[in-house]
Amino acid sequence: MLESVGALTGSPWIYAAVALSVLLDVFLPVLPSGVLVITAATAAAAGTTSVAADAAGAARQVTEVPSLLVLTLCAASASVLGDLVAYRLAWRGGARLDRAIARSRRLTSAQERLGAALSRGGGVLVVIARFAPAGRSVVSLGAGASHRKATEFLPWSAVAGVAWAGYSVGLGYFGAQWLGASWLGTAISVLALFVAGAFAALLIRRPASAAAAAAAATAAPVPVPTTS
Repeated sequence: MLESVGALTGSPWIYAAVALSVLLDVFLPVLPSGVLVITAATAAAAGTTSVAADAAGAARQVTEVPSLLVLTLCAASASVLGDLVAYRLAWRGGARLDRAIARSRRLTSAQERLGAALSRGGGVLVVIARFAPAGRSVVSLGAGASHRKATEFLPWSAVAGVAWAGYSVGLGYFGAQWLGASWLGTAISVLALFVAGAFAALLIRRPASAAAAAAAATAAPVPVPTTS
């Protein structure tokens, strides 16, 4: 497993790679930022070994391990920063972005649910959406386009970033501890991340389905009793 990622997992550049991937995947959800975080955490669990010379000139082995704390902070900070950038761009998007959202049923629905949730203080939606595929993009752009207050959105974005980063790092680390730093252990950890994403998407859709059913029931004509 560690050979597949080469020297990157044993150098400080792994933190930059993780931060850049997480920062950009709010705009490019296809980036495998979660997989990269899990891979780095797997390296932290297994350790990487290199050869260095000591003061006497003798060769010795040095174990270079990515710090779990630094890795988590990098991923969480990049997640919040990416959310903020998307939020501000959407805020300034103006009529063009409003028209783009209006053409997308998914974005329109998400924007409406997000506005209602934030108004009720139910920013848990922001946290759940962070795990869903493209959910982070929809929520960040929706919050900015609907001009939600930063004080309503950003604290929940921070909670979402920490929760997602901690979960991803934990999957990689404990997966390697229990299953070994192998392709099998990494694959199971990545699968667990995808399962969490599918479950989050299901939770997001359920309120929308319930709301649609309630609206249909309200719109249905009420039968008028007849007298004989």
